[in-house]
Amino acid sequence: MADLNKYLEDLQNIDFNDIDWDRVGVWPIPARVFLCILAAGLIVFLGYYFIVKDKNAELEMVRNKEVQLRKSFESKAFEAANLDRYREQMLEMEETFGALVSRLPTDTEVPGLLEDIDDKGVESRLNIKSIALQNEVSTEFHIELPIKIVVEGGYHEFGAFVSGIAGMPRIVTLHNFSIEKPGKKNSGQNSTLRMEIMAKTYRYKSQDR
Repeated sequence: MADLNKYLEDLQNIDFNDIDWDRVGVWPIPARVFLCILAAGLIVFLGYYFIVKDKNAELEMVRNKEVQLRKSFESKAFEAANLDRYREQMLEMEETFGALVSRLPTDTEVPGLLEDIDDKGVESRLNIKSIALQNEVSTEFHIELPIKIVVEGGYHEFGAFVSGIAGMPRIVTLHNFSIEKPGKKNSGQNSTLRMEIMAKTYRYKSQDR
């Protein structure tokens, strides 16, 4: 302990202006010890700043990548374990999709579809005023074919007509219907009603187009 105090005292008494930097070997021991400590600290600092710091950042990146790879491996392992089930589901989806597409009318089948709608109106004892194909509406995967229908009759006939269209083999949906009396002259209890309804059928848009 006494030696340490002596070294500290000697270090305090050193005048750094009188130090000969060309003769470091003959410096006083306290000065040489201080210089060694300073050099060691500088080496440690520079080593951390230029080497260890970058290595820590690289290590953190590797750790994050390891976590991502583990998650990816677990996900792919789960998919591999259920691959047969996924294949079965894909086949089921393809069959279902094919069945739905087969129910969509082609360009040549649209006139026949309009005739079928007209037949449903006749079967329901309705007076068909008009069945008019509207402008097509194109979406990403299919084309909508709106059909404006105007018929006259009673509530029961309207219900039979709507049920008949819903039971058609081709996909037809009904939208925006309105029912009103066609004129004041038919204001009796058994007056005929007028119904306007928008039917929509769909055509599959091939992705090759």
